[in-house]
Amino acid sequence: MFKEIMAPYVTPLLPVPTSINTEIHIKTPVHAVIFDVYGTLFISASGDISIAQKNSQTAALLKTLLEKYEISLSAPLLTDKVFQAIESDHAVKKNKGIDFPEVLIDQIWMQVLQTVDIKTARRFAVEYEMIANPVYPMPHLDETLKSLKKSNIPIGIISNAQFFTPHLFDLFCSAFPESLGFDPDLIFYSFEYGYAKPSLFLFEQAVRQLTQKGLNPIDVLYVGNDMLNDIYTAHTIGFQTCLFAGDSRSLRLRENDPKCEFLKPDAIIKKLNQLTDMIRSS
Repeated sequence: MFKEIMAPYVTPLLPVPTSINTEIHIKTPVHAVIFDVYGTLFISASGDISIAQKNSQTAALLKTLLEKYEISLSAPLLTDKVFQAIESDHAVKKNKGIDFPEVLIDQIWMQVLQTVDIKTARRFAVEYEMIANPVYPMPHLDETLKSLKKSNIPIGIISNAQFFTPHLFDLFCSAFPESLGFDPDLIFYSFEYGYAKPSLFLFEQAVRQLTQKGLNPIDVLYVGNDMLNDIYTAHTIGFQTCLFAGDSRSLRLRENDPKCEFLKPDAIIKKLNQLTDMIRSS
């Protein structure tokens, strides 16, 4: 559906190496693996060292995009309006008791673009996202997913995401997550629940599903690149944790956050394919 819209914007990316050492201290055998998406399964170009050049390129692409959709606002003003709409939506939801709210970005764009045509809003949102936050598969993604699927280990997703996120798998892996081995019962996208990490809400939903499958939290390995959003939350819910430190652009150590100050992941990997041997030997 969105594959054809996304494809022209794809630019190959490589991870920027980190100096962190690989560590493996898995406590008990791993019987299920759950992943974060951005910065873990897909490289995210945000934080790239060539940010000035990318800003220049981004500005030109956004200008072309706005002209394509006949939008009279400048790119900076449009972006400001989006952030304001998101902040307003967050405030309303926080007043309703949601600790870390997630928006529906297509609804945000309908509001900002002043349109009732959700199809147009979604097409624009996809193109805007591909320009503003370029992504590319993390090295060894395909082989790692195939290996996990072959091993019959349940795999899932808990990730901050929007409606277009599953389409990235279709774009880069030629199939949606469910066809790549991800258990449909273990896929939790923030936009579908209205809660974003580091809320524990998505993790609590996952634990309920895992329990129905006869799995305890300690049986599960959660893999993510952010010590707060991923490792702290997964550890709090009882999962074993694996910090993915394969790309310095997206690695978030959160060393100044009190919740992460003394927190240690059960494993640290720098390549996705390290998971296979680690799980096999757990």
